[in-house]
This record gives sequence, structure tokens and C-alpha cells, in this order.
Amino acid sequence: MHSFDLYGKKSVLIVDDNYDHAAGIRELVRLEGRFEIKGIAASAEIGISLIKKHKPDIVLMDINMPDKDGITAIQEIQKSDPGTKIIALTGYDDSDLIFRAMKVGTRGYLLKTMAASQLTRAIDEVLTGKIYLPSALAVKFFDHFQTSFRENSIIKTTSEENFLSYLTQREEEVLELLTQGTTYKGVAKQLFISETTVKTHVNNIFQKLQVNDRTQAVLYAINHGLGGSSKMKAAV
Repeated sequence: MHSFDLYGKKSVLIVDDNYDHAAGIRELVRLEGRFEIKGIAASAEIGISLIKKHKPDIVLMDINMPDKDGITAIQEIQKSDPGTKIIALTGYDDSDLIFRAMKVGTRGYLLKTMAASQLTRAIDEVLTGKIYLPSALAVKFFDHFQTSFRENSIIKTTSEENFLSYLTQREEEVLELLTQGTTYKGVAKQLFISETTVKTHVNNIFQKLQVNDRTQAVLYAINHGLGGSSKMKAAV
């Protein structure tokens, strides 16, 4: 059972490492007067613990967290409590990120810039069992879905040379993190390199794999066995 106060208010938990953003979201929710704020978690790990403790009706989750990738956190939350309704509230409208967030169980996806005008509507829609995805983001989601399906079919039915062998060790590390859903910023942090360097490696990966974007690169990696079996190469 998810928690209610004595007046029947729905409970909300905010997970966001940016305190100013979180405080702004908290005030938006409080002004509505129909919700009870269970707390603000500054990290995914704290958020997961508070979710287990309070069983909130709605979790407003920032996808780009410092300690744990938001997609991974959502997967863990859904595994421990499949009934938790999560709305991704983030600054990124990347189609790949939207697709992966919805795929792992997010019930809504909203940009922080949209929060002032659409947050309470998103919460209400999700609470009634619906999916909330603003039209502009819905277009990105379905375009990505169609592209992924088409590229996946092409990769599976086409016999070709495995271009993964052309990647350096560092490029392979970057690509493997991308297949795990890590953002460019997250890759930079984990590999202790700049985000600009990450983008340079990604461009090199695109050229070597003969693909045009991140989605195609990730699909290629998955379908050609990227993982611990790849041979080690000199890092660059």
C-alpha cells in the first residue's frame, strides 16, 4: 500500500541532487495543496532508501544523478516495488534517454523547463494509471522506437565484418558505458576524462562502426557481443 496522510493527500518524493531545482519542484507541488511531500533525496541511493521507507505514490526522479545513473536507479526501484509510479523530471530531451526511461518503467517524462505549467497535470495523469509524455517528447520517443526496431532488424539480418575489432580500448570502454545507458557526462566522470574528449571518442566510434548516431552504435555493440570477451588493446 502507498502512503496517505489523514486528509487523503497523495505522497510525493523528490530525487534530485540539485537542491535549488528540488526546492523549486517542492514548492510547485506544495502550492497545489493536494500532495504531501515525503522528502527530498540528494542522491539515487538515498532516494531508493526513502522510497522503501515511505512507499510514496509518486516519485519525481532526476535522470542525471552523480552517484548512480537514473535509469539504473529506476530499474532498482521497480524491482523492489513494481507499484511505484515514477515521473522522470530532467533537463534532457535526448530521444535515447526518453526511450530507455520509459522502457524500464517510468510512467511519465517531463523536462524541468515544463514543470511550472505541466507538473501537476503529469502527476494527476500518472496517478490515474495513464502515461504522461508531452507531445514534443512523444514524437522523439516514437521516432526513436521506429529507428531502433528498423536498425535492429537490419543488423540481425545482415552479415558483415565485426568492426568492434577496430576500436581502441578507450573507445571500447566508452561504447560499453553507452550500452549501459550512461550519459556523456557520466562517461566522462567514470573514465576521468572531459566531456569534450568523450564526444571525440564517440565520433571516432561512429566512423569505425560505420553508423550515424548513438542508437545505431549501441545496437551494433549489443548485437556483436561487446563485453568482457573483447580483446584488450592499447588505450589512447
